[in-house]
Amino acid sequence: MEPKELMENIVRILDEKKASDILAIETADVTIVTDYFIIASATSNTHVRSLADDVEDGMSKLGVEPDHIEGKATGWILLDYSSVVVHVFQTETREYYNLERLWADAPRVDLSHLLHE
Repeated sequence: MEPKELMENIVRILDEKKASDILAIETADVTIVTDYFIIASATSNTHVRSLADDVEDGMSKLGVEPDHIEGKATGWILLDYSSVVVHVFQTETREYYNLERLWADAPRVDLSHLLHE
């Protein structure tokens, strides 16, 4: 699956499962690590785990497995799909680490066509 298609599928899953403040950052031109970062917020640690599980399950049904998962017992779970890295945060944890600021030079992806209003 191409990186953009992978990113879009993950964004749709997060949106369907009520993640908030979903943001995709195109990082291909600013780092060799990945093509996209996806950042999403959850209302609680339980919601963080649920969103991460839903992404993992949904992508598995499409034949895509994460290379690595970190933080299963915390308020921040990272799912590494190589070309797309997903960060699911509890809101306060996201505000504290402020990854958006760290990647301020990378372009944001317009997700309006993927998200429900």
